[in-house]
Amino acid sequence: MEEDKKTIVKDIKINLEEMTNAGLGVGHTVSRLHPKMKAYTSGIKNNTNVIDLEKTAKEFSKALKFISNLVADNKKIIFVGTKIQMKELVKKAAEDCDIPYVAERWLGGTFTNFETIYKRVEYFKDMEKKKAVGEFNKYTKKERLKIDKELESLRVKFEGIKNMSKLPEAVFISDLKKDITCAREARRKGIFIVAITDTNIDPDLADYPIPANDDAISSVKYILEKIKEVILQK
Repeated sequence: MEEDKKTIVKDIKINLEEMTNAGLGVGHTVSRLHPKMKAYTSGIKNNTNVIDLEKTAKEFSKALKFISNLVADNKKIIFVGTKIQMKELVKKAAEDCDIPYVAERWLGGTFTNFETIYKRVEYFKDMEKKKAVGEFNKYTKKERLKIDKELESLRVKFEGIKNMSKLPEAVFISDLKKDITCAREARRKGIFIVAITDTNIDPDLADYPIPANDDAISSVKYILEKIKEVILQK
């Protein structure tokens, strides 16, 4: 591969051929193009905008450098991806990196009303501890079933952030349009936003936009794997 066909961040290679094969360059239909994403497109194929992967590589490199510096300074990042087909990818990548994540519905106020969310998380953790030591065994079967139902509800909401004791310095969002509420809250709290920006979204919503396909599992997986490599190099 020619030198100008790859960018290296701490030995992390962003390869145009691999990005092409992973489907990063396939945008949305022409009618859904956001005007500000036009600068990141290189043409049209089958009525679909084609993303310029050379520009993607450049922006992705900036994002990876930012994340690399972030973790080197012992600052925190959270992964957010609630689109159904991406949930497990986002969750696994975050767990591999031992960082917080939100893979279910974004709870309004997670950033902007963190103190209240944190109290609920502490309640969830306390309930888990009580269950683990058998404190609920004294209750009736009906009462225990009710407790288990509440625990499961809390687990769905808070499992990914139960070890997040303070607001993170950055958030990675796999689908900016789907999780726009998260992005707006991050902006209000001064949290840096790294996000995949498909052709149907305003890239200015992110501090570090990664112009790429946010619908294909292969595309999101490729991006998450590169981010994971950077984080695990800390």
